[in-house]
Amino acid sequence: MKVLVIIVSYNFERWITPCLNSLRSSDQPVSVLVIDNDSTDHTVERIRTEYPEVQLIENKENLGFGAANNLGFQKAIQEDYDFVFLLNQDAWIDSQVIGTLSELSLKHPQYGVWSPVHINGKGEELDRGFATYAKVASLKEIPSDSEFVECNFINAAFWLIPTDVLQTVGKFSPLFYHYGEDKDYINRVLFHGYQTAYVPRVFGFHDRENRAVDRNGFFRSEEVYLLSEYANINYSFHKAFRYSILAGIQKALKALGHKKFKDCASYISICYRLIKKTRYIHKTRRKNILSTVNYI
Repeated sequence: MKVLVIIVSYNFERWITPCLNSLRSSDQPVSVLVIDNDSTDHTVERIRTEYPEVQLIENKENLGFGAANNLGFQKAIQEDYDFVFLLNQDAWIDSQVIGTLSELSLKHPQYGVWSPVHINGKGEELDRGFATYAKVASLKEIPSDSEFVECNFINAAFWLIPTDVLQTVGKFSPLFYHYGEDKDYINRVLFHGYQTAYVPRVFGFHDRENRAVDRNGFFRSEEVYLLSEYANINYSFHKAFRYSILAGIQKALKALGHKKFKDCASYISICYRLIKKTRYIHKTRRKNILSTVNYI
């Protein structure tokens, strides 16, 4: 099996050692591609010096998560890789992850995205986001006797995708610059008849538990969520409009009712920006319905 690991980096230096060393220790041999989004630290120099086996693309600007990963997707398709494995720069894996996921994928081709269990960076408990998506409260609740567990959504910190799925579902949508790409992609995976699953016996470690979310971060996540609903091709366009624009207006009115005028204004601004993108979103939805490698 040929597996291309894709890591999009920006000021990756803090996590280079645990991340890339975990790939050196993988039971399944892999090729590693780091796509650097114009880091300002010593990321590029350290990779060249300490990890000469790693392929490196140096972007002259920050392309964002989706567009940078699309470069890796294109390489995987052109060079006949069997799988891509997306790995966040602030994450690392146990040695059995990629081999286990790829073997299960070959047995169960109806699944388009595979993931390990997501643990926090200290290795002490579940990543909070994963716990929410998987609907489990702790490691003790992970169904360890199951070969794999179907899940409606798993964030893209650790994704194994067969390249034939890429050629059906396509690449990440340019509607999303950073955040939301994975939610939109899973929506498209489901539309094209695939499912998503995690495997209870393998683990990935995501070092993000201490990141606080301020007010700006909260409303950025709200906008990304409403955009992903607007772009969701599992809905009719009218239903998508209700779940995004009208839902945003409802949140604005609720904030107004609680005299949270600043929050009301933020939701109105989000809705205005989404409405301005309507033509582009409609065009993107039509493109994502097609079974093709889009966004080359």
